[in-house]
Amino acid sequence: MTELPNIQELQKTATQVRRDILRMVHGCQSGHPGGSLGCTDFLVALYFYHLNHDRSFNINGVGEDLFFLSNGHISPVWYSVLARSGYFDVKELATFRKINSRLQGHPATEENLPGIRIASGSLGQGLSVALGAAQVKKMNDDKSLVFVLMGDGELQEGQVWEAAMYAAHNKVDNVIATIDYNGQQIDGQVNEILSLKDLGAKWSAFGWHVIESHGNDMDEIVKKIAHAKSLTGKGKPVLNIMTTDMGYGVDFMTGSHKWHGVAPDDKQLENALSQLDETLGDY
Repeated sequence: MTELPNIQELQKTATQVRRDILRMVHGCQSGHPGGSLGCTDFLVALYFYHLNHDRSFNINGVGEDLFFLSNGHISPVWYSVLARSGYFDVKELATFRKINSRLQGHPATEENLPGIRIASGSLGQGLSVALGAAQVKKMNDDKSLVFVLMGDGELQEGQVWEAAMYAAHNKVDNVIATIDYNGQQIDGQVNEILSLKDLGAKWSAFGWHVIESHGNDMDEIVKKIAHAKSLTGKGKPVLNIMTTDMGYGVDFMTGSHKWHGVAPDDKQLENALSQLDETLGDY
């Protein structure tokens, strides 16, 4: 059995993933660095510590935990985590958003990139897909779990709330949904565009077991994912409301919606990388 990494090792991996994100988006002058940087710690904790997954990749995922990215525009962080955890060569990250690349701006299945099970980017759909996968596992007596990550602005899509009702009614208790609650979306602050009000109360009223976490504290997020897993199998779907800072790790990007979908220029990249030590080797 492979020994699990400690918090310091996970933090080093997260730092390298953040370097990858910045270099990928800069390399094609396109993409979404803000949310990617904010969700880095969560995805590193999930893939390198908690997720029972097979890097050789079978799209059906029988006997292993599944992850679905609903807010597909933060593909840079997912691609980096997949590569760094062994799904494909890290050097392929240099092709992000370039002609004939398997690493499209939003994850797609037609390129047959290992780790990708659905095309995502049309917001609001990921939870529905995750619930379908979770119910298949139940039907097949597969005890593994299904994880899905959504954005907070994405919750302005009605399909999310239809899925929330469906999950509770059907007691889909092998799914863990996480909301990246950074308070920012492409046009500004979520509360100014369409406020979500008390998310915990809403999801609880819909019949979910709700926990809260801070997604930019590696030690906490490792523990909170473990807590979420302990709540599965008890008749309710599980929701993790995860507070993050958009652009976390780079001082001039942190907390600003302006970096939702803007690539850094040469000087900005140099500044950003100076704040993040190379820990695993750049691609």
